[in-house]
Amino acid sequence: MKGVERMKLDEIRYARRFDGITGSAIREIFRMIAVPGMISFAGGNPSPAALPDEQVAEIAQQVLRDNGKAILQYGATEGYAPFVESLKAYAAEQIGREVPAVLPVTGSTQAMDLLCKAMIDPGDKILVEDPTFLGNMQCMRLYQAELVPVESDENGLIPEKVEQAMAEHHPKMLYVIPAFQNPTGRTLSAERRKPIAELAAKYGVVVAEDDPYRDLRYAGTPAPSIKSFDEEGWVMFLGSFSKIISPGLRVGFIAGDAGIVRKCTLGKQSTDVHTANLNQAIVDQYLRQNLLPAHIKEICKGYAEQMKAMLEELALFPAGTRYTRPEGGLFIWVELPEGVNATKMLEKAVARKVAYVPGTHFYPEGGHENTLRLNFSNSTIEQIHKGMKVLRELAEEEIGG
Repeated sequence: MKGVERMKLDEIRYARRFDGITGSAIREIFRMIAVPGMISFAGGNPSPAALPDEQVAEIAQQVLRDNGKAILQYGATEGYAPFVESLKAYAAEQIGREVPAVLPVTGSTQAMDLLCKAMIDPGDKILVEDPTFLGNMQCMRLYQAELVPVESDENGLIPEKVEQAMAEHHPKMLYVIPAFQNPTGRTLSAERRKPIAELAAKYGVVVAEDDPYRDLRYAGTPAPSIKSFDEEGWVMFLGSFSKIISPGLRVGFIAGDAGIVRKCTLGKQSTDVHTANLNQAIVDQYLRQNLLPAHIKEICKGYAEQMKAMLEELALFPAGTRYTRPEGGLFIWVELPEGVNATKMLEKAVARKVAYVPGTHFYPEGGHENTLRLNFSNSTIEQIHKGMKVLRELAEEEIGG
């Protein structure tokens, strides 16, 4: 048509919600390190030895023989009925009390996405730990939320700082990972959990209690969930089977207030209709056959040894290096001496076939360039000793240079 200037595809205007969204730093690093022989402390993958492939294969065959036509058909957004039943019992056990409603979701990351879809308007404020999980930071930013970092210490979120932030910023939500937090490995102390539930009710703030690592405990005593202290329904509990059965199955859940769960269900209808029936059925049988306790006990033995090896190596790092000593989970947080830039050091580490995630990516406001997150679960003991020796030598070079 004459007089019409055609736009080029590379000039297309994407939705404003993508402004400033560059993708997960971890996924970008994965692309960079996808070479043979790389020792990666960068991801959060379970150990291959922890993935029960033979058990899952047997269960899959069983459920398909028993109920294959229904499983292979479309399902309800609310979940595969047998799994919803077993999930309610499991969630009550995890949380420490019965909950009004549960919704199976496609990984707990979807739970956060649906919660934001239900709750967050552009410009709404969400309180987050500082640092916090970068994957869900991206989710919150895609819903155009304003992230407000709240100070934490070695015992997790500081309730006084939480109240100060609630009073000042009037947030819609608080996002917290209470057990073996990603990225720091820290655990919110038991005595701080009830005050956070009470503050949520006092200020009318929904708490997203994201707790995918709680069963991966190698020492110490489990703390009650924040949700167990929730008397008015302000706390939503996000759970996952990714770290204790399989991340590839993509099965998680959200539990809590029936009204909020219903809104999440409506949001899920246009996202993926329902979580895969077969995957729900597999996890359902894992629960009904009581296979989880023995499996978790077995994988925790291996993870404890891997974490011990990494902590032994960190003890040899240059003076001034600080690091967490988690009682569980998959991550250790490291603060190198001031002046060491972990982002720049990563390039040298990758050249020597070792990878990690620079800590700056986990801070809502950036900075903290001397920090890094290490994962131990997806490396052998031998790889941990070898890779950590490389990182120690690089840190020494950075300090000496």
